[in-house]
Amino acid sequence: LVHHLFPRILLYKKELIYIHNHVYYCLHRNLLYIYPQSLNFANRQGSARNITVKVQFMYGEDPSNAMPVIFGKSSCSEFSKEAYTAVVYHNRSPDFHEEIKVKLPATLTDHHHLLFTFYHVSCQQKQNTPLETPVGYTWIPMLQNGRLKTGQFCLPVSLEKPPQAYSVLSPEVPLPGMKWVDNHKGVFNVEVVAVSSIHTQDPYLDKFFALVNALDEHMFPVRIGDMRIMENNLENELKSSISALNSSQLEPVVRFLHLLLDKLILLVVRPPVIAGQIVNLGQASFEAMASIINRLHKNLEGNHDQHGRNSLLSSYIYYVFRLPNTYPNSPSPGPGGLGGSVHYATMARSAVRPASLNLNRSRSLSNSNPDISGTPTSPDDEVRSIIGSKAMDRSCNRMSSHTETSSFLQTLTGRLPTKKLFHEELALQWVVCSGSVRESALQQAWFFFELMVKSMVHHLYFNDKLDAPRKSRFPERFMDDIAALVSTIASDIVSRFQKDTEMVERLNTSLAFFLNDLLSVMDRGFVFSLIKTCYKQVSSKLYSLPNPSVLVSLRLDFLRIVCSHEHYVTLNLPCSLLTPPASPSPSVSSATSQSSGFSTNVQDQKIANMFELSVPFRQQHYLAGLVLTELAVILDPDAEGLFGLHKKVINMVHNLLSSHDSDPRYSDPQTKARVAMLYLPLIGIIMETVPQLYDFTETHNQRGRPICIAPDDYESESGSMISQTVAMAIAGTSVPQLTRPGSFLLTSSSGRQHTTFSAESSRSLLICLLWVLKNADETVLQKWFTDLSVLQLNRLLDLLYLCVSCFEYKGKKVFERMNSLTFKKSKDMRAKLEEAILGSIGARQEMVRRSRGQLERSPSGSAFGSQENLRWRKDMTHWRQNTEKLDKSRAEIEHEALIDGNLATEANLIILDTLEIVVQTVSVTESKESILGGVLKVLLHSMACNQSAVYLQHCFATQRALVSKFPELLFEEETEQCADLCLRLLRHCSSSIGTIRSHASASLYLLMRQNFEIGNNFARVKMQVTMSLSSLVGTSQNFNEEFLRRSLKTILTYAEEDLELRETTFPDQVQDLVFNLHMILSDTVKMKEHQEDPEMLIDLMYRIAKGYQTSPDLRLTWLQNMAGKHSERSNHAEAAQCLVHSAALVAEYLSMLEDRKYLPVGCVTFQNISSNVLEESAVSDDVVSPDEEGICSGKYFTESGLVGLLEQAAASFSMAGMYEAVNEVYKVLIPIHEANRDAKKLSTIHGKLQEAFSKIVHQDGKRMFGTYFRVGFYGTKFGDLDEQEFVYKEPAITKLAEISHRLEGFYGERFGEDVVEVIKDSNPVDKCKLGPNKAYIQITYVEPYFDTYEMKDRITYFDKNYNLRRFMYCTPFTLDGRAHGDLHEQFKRKTILTTSHAFPYIKTRVNVTHKEEIILTPIEVAIEDMQKKTQELAFATHQDPADPKMLQMVLQGSVGTTVNQGPLEVAQVFLSEIPSDPKLFRHHNKLRLCFKDFTKRCEDALRKNKSLIGPDQKEYQRELERNYHRLKEALQPLINRKIPQLYKAVLPVTCHRDSFSRMSLRKMDL
Repeated sequence: LVHHLFPRILLYKKELIYIHNHVYYCLHRNLLYIYPQSLNFANRQGSARNITVKVQFMYGEDPSNAMPVIFGKSSCSEFSKEAYTAVVYHNRSPDFHEEIKVKLPATLTDHHHLLFTFYHVSCQQKQNTPLETPVGYTWIPMLQNGRLKTGQFCLPVSLEKPPQAYSVLSPEVPLPGMKWVDNHKGVFNVEVVAVSSIHTQDPYLDKFFALVNALDEHMFPVRIGDMRIMENNLENELKSSISALNSSQLEPVVRFLHLLLDKLILLVVRPPVIAGQIVNLGQASFEAMASIINRLHKNLEGNHDQHGRNSLLSSYIYYVFRLPNTYPNSPSPGPGGLGGSVHYATMARSAVRPASLNLNRSRSLSNSNPDISGTPTSPDDEVRSIIGSKAMDRSCNRMSSHTETSSFLQTLTGRLPTKKLFHEELALQWVVCSGSVRESALQQAWFFFELMVKSMVHHLYFNDKLDAPRKSRFPERFMDDIAALVSTIASDIVSRFQKDTEMVERLNTSLAFFLNDLLSVMDRGFVFSLIKTCYKQVSSKLYSLPNPSVLVSLRLDFLRIVCSHEHYVTLNLPCSLLTPPASPSPSVSSATSQSSGFSTNVQDQKIANMFELSVPFRQQHYLAGLVLTELAVILDPDAEGLFGLHKKVINMVHNLLSSHDSDPRYSDPQTKARVAMLYLPLIGIIMETVPQLYDFTETHNQRGRPICIAPDDYESESGSMISQTVAMAIAGTSVPQLTRPGSFLLTSSSGRQHTTFSAESSRSLLICLLWVLKNADETVLQKWFTDLSVLQLNRLLDLLYLCVSCFEYKGKKVFERMNSLTFKKSKDMRAKLEEAILGSIGARQEMVRRSRGQLERSPSGSAFGSQENLRWRKDMTHWRQNTEKLDKSRAEIEHEALIDGNLATEANLIILDTLEIVVQTVSVTESKESILGGVLKVLLHSMACNQSAVYLQHCFATQRALVSKFPELLFEEETEQCADLCLRLLRHCSSSIGTIRSHASASLYLLMRQNFEIGNNFARVKMQVTMSLSSLVGTSQNFNEEFLRRSLKTILTYAEEDLELRETTFPDQVQDLVFNLHMILSDTVKMKEHQEDPEMLIDLMYRIAKGYQTSPDLRLTWLQNMAGKHSERSNHAEAAQCLVHSAALVAEYLSMLEDRKYLPVGCVTFQNISSNVLEESAVSDDVVSPDEEGICSGKYFTESGLVGLLEQAAASFSMAGMYEAVNEVYKVLIPIHEANRDAKKLSTIHGKLQEAFSKIVHQDGKRMFGTYFRVGFYGTKFGDLDEQEFVYKEPAITKLAEISHRLEGFYGERFGEDVVEVIKDSNPVDKCKLGPNKAYIQITYVEPYFDTYEMKDRITYFDKNYNLRRFMYCTPFTLDGRAHGDLHEQFKRKTILTTSHAFPYIKTRVNVTHKEEIILTPIEVAIEDMQKKTQELAFATHQDPADPKMLQMVLQGSVGTTVNQGPLEVAQVFLSEIPSDPKLFRHHNKLRLCFKDFTKRCEDALRKNKSLIGPDQKEYQRELERNYHRLKEALQPLINRKIPQLYKAVLPVTCHRDSFSRMSLRKMDL
């Protein structure tokens, strides 16, 4: 059991010691551990082999003086008087492994010692002899010069019992007449370790505590070690002991830290009286504190809390530090020995001041300067103040003892010792210190600042000054010291921020927290002047810096912390007599500030001053002015170098507003309106940043947000809202600069490039804007809107437009997707993200968030800023939500989605309210048209986004009011908006929510009615509604026609029951419109059926578009829909064709409307791009006139609309790789831009043309456009498609198997896999042989087909693959029905198909309109084969650069031995005999010439190959040549055999000169 437990006990003990190395003693602990290690009795005479050691703790020399203080082992008594070591058998030099634990008495004397007795243990007991025989003695005195004796000892062992009075001497001292083992050498090794909260075990600490205790007890002389210190020498010794504290070991300093600091503070506050003189130890104590604190901080890095503060020091300030008693207590008599260490061991002991009996000096040192003497206050005043003060220890009433002690001292000395206030002395010492002491203090500024603040608060509390006016709470000289201190620290920050970045960051945040605390206890005006001092220092430095961002970042941190004060709003004096309710956690006497805060009346200020960072605004609302100025400066696009701080400054404002919003003191709407007034200039600042904000609208709209003003206008606007502010911030003063300096820290760029904010920063900024708009007083806003220019109002509307997009509800799916993405991120990434957001690693970011939410700032135990605390905690910020927990539960995602939905509704309702105010404001002004257009834009945009039913009801009400108040706005000016409104209303008419449908129907009906009332016709709305529906059904996926039909019925009912218009044509017109819409819906149903069949879907859209041939607007809508569908499926060529058709349609009507030379005449202009375009010509009888109301009124029927369509078409052609078509499109565009002298556009176009032609050059031989297949459908299952044949255009390199698999799979799914069958061959299909209940698909690969005359124009790859109408495929057959047979019976059928339109067209499949067949006889097939082979040889021979492998492959196929049968067999079959049928003569001759050409090409190829091969292929070359000669010899007679009949007319034949005839024929060939 012992063996089992021993290691554990040892481990526990080691842990205990380890813990105490790092932890201040909070409990009484006074233990001694003894470790006997080894003994060497090798040289001892006599029998001493089985040795044990007995250990005793003695208080005297008598054997009975052993104390029962040794802890017993398990199953023994708790304490015993002795402990033994285990015996090692027959070993004269044993090693020991015991641990003996002793409970030390609290008081030790010189007679306390450890006694070790060595015994020899007999294994066999003899008669009359004891088992143990003592064989030696040694001891260790416990005290040496008053200090506990511990450590490693090697002791001599005495053979005899020690003599009398041995305990005060060490065994090393050679006592006369004693016998020692081994001539008094050290033979016993033992270690003694103390774990004690009483004995410091450090000479420097011992000396300091002993001297302080001697002063406490007034006991002189003091004995320290071998020294005796007299009172006249005490001052020097005390000073040297204070400065020597830095040499003490770290471990004891940590253990006795709180006590050490208490004593040092006591020496500062109550300078001791030595030899009748007051000794000022403030400077020495401050230096010692600074160095100790700095040392602790450096050496105990693992012991810092999350704010970078050493936990020992912070716990000292929080729990231990109290202002030392302001009265001297009667000294407590303490035992001698170690300087009364019992006293200073207790933590909560009240500090005691010594009383000198020799006070003969009449002057004392001044409180604020140790070098100047001053007259002390009279004893009567001092006694009175002591009696009147509140004692710190309130456990009992000590009034009588105060009086007695005071009078006792008075009688003795005639005066009392000087009393100093710690915070005053601390401030003074800090200001006057220099060198390394000052550096140490700066390194740990937080400690001294917090100490000072706690001292100030205690001083006010214990002196009943909490109710005193703030200005009289502290003396002038203390305030001067504070001002000097703050100023020097600010200059340190400014001068050292580049060298000691981390230290300066800590210092900056410490200073900010200090000023934050001072706002609670000092005069606020004085603290504001300190803040201004800091600002001035920073601003003066900013001028000279090339990169100001680091310093501005420090200033932001500073400001953020100062503004986190709980009475921030009150400190800003919101302009009203209104008094907010009391703070939920009042600071030290905030009562006085409540009434002073809300002093000015709204009416007294000019409205403009409230919305600009004017001088009155900044004077009235000091802190808010600083915050908004920082925002304005950093967000100013000219302020280069500050881009990295956008997020930081925006978050600061955002967090402030969040805290106001959640503060119960400001929950009343009127109070909130006053708070919002502090931030009214924010609206102007954000309006300035519109060009820089992240464009949230991009997802809705390719062109981004519809900015009402061009970015250039932003620059040109005079009277920028923040020009003064920026200047003011640069100067860093509250006096505005009338002229803005030419550059802010660096030269401004001429044409400024806006750096865009991140999405997160923009969102935070917009939330701030909405909060101010929501809470600000409506009448104030209205007055301000009246003063704004049209340009500024439009800018505000742009902002609102952006807000709509920014806060649009995204839905649960987005959160789920974000969640899954977040889950994938590793923890490393998370750590990096946190670090990036919080800044560089180190104590800085911790310091920023220090002491928020902790209780260390208020004696009552409640935190000063408990409301605002949350906003400084990193776990409350947005990014934390995504990284804290990697995977969110379903409930959390739902909750997030719910919050997002609520935010979207709230944001949109605020926007709607603001729009209402704008409308009310501008409805009486002259410039209302341009503003109302902007209002309508925002309103329509909000309708287009995902909105809640609650919002939409209000939105529709506003929209109806707007239309009824200003109908001409919609029907005459903002015609495009009218189309947009119709689309939005129709979309909501198909909503699944009944209330939204009813509101949308009512709005749509009233729109028609209003349009009708203007001109007895609502053609415009009719047209727009029809177009909108077409557009809606063409593009919307989740469109529900059933709900829309219900809405249309509602509109019809409205019309029928509208009594006012019953007698007019209005009801009939509505009926016509509704009928027309129903027809479109029916087509839509069909389209829905074929949603999965892209070809059929496009066919239907094509059919609908064709139906609108007479209605250009609608046809254009459907062409646009088709272009969209093609783009979705990456059919860029087809999308481009749709856009070209659209442009041609627009050009056709535009030429009727506007006669301009540079515009295209009509479709004809576009026929170079595509021959299909002519179908857009408006030449038929039923063409409508573009002048009619509602016709060609869309945005595309303008010059800019046409340009837009053509640019889109060029982009699509470019994506399709058809660069030649891009050139053709630009040929139409360039004259328009030339006429408009638009050099910028022309430059862009020519750049794109250069790019297009470069690509043509670079991609030569690598371009691929499409693959074509003939697809025939057979079977009644196909409905309309039965017996229809199409040519399908598929992406390049589509194999027959791929399209076959796709179509078979698609129709198999539709009709059933067993029903669909693919016909494998290309022969004509016989309907009679097909099964009646099956669906057959025949798919054949086809190639573009050109007649010989066409080939001269179709030279390039593009020419051969563009504008294709004819395709060909071949089918081999024999007369007996087989597909393949011998050469002499192999026929071939060529089928040529003609399509209705040329490819590429606006569809990917086009009907086959004509089919012709050509039958080739076997000899013609042979001719074609040989021609093909000859062409291959010619190509391989003349290829540049030459390709030897390709050449050898073709040669091998032509002359190789294995294939000799190929060409030779053809010749033998068809050329061996002259055909009997004269019709075949020409074919025979043609084939003969083909072979002649073939042998010539083989020879050329061999020659070329010979020049290319290396020496290793010479044999191969010879083999090829041998084969060639064999082939040539075999072919020679066949090639030379001519048909005489063919040559009769050309040349008379001479019978006797055969050779001549051959020669002449040869000449003919040439």
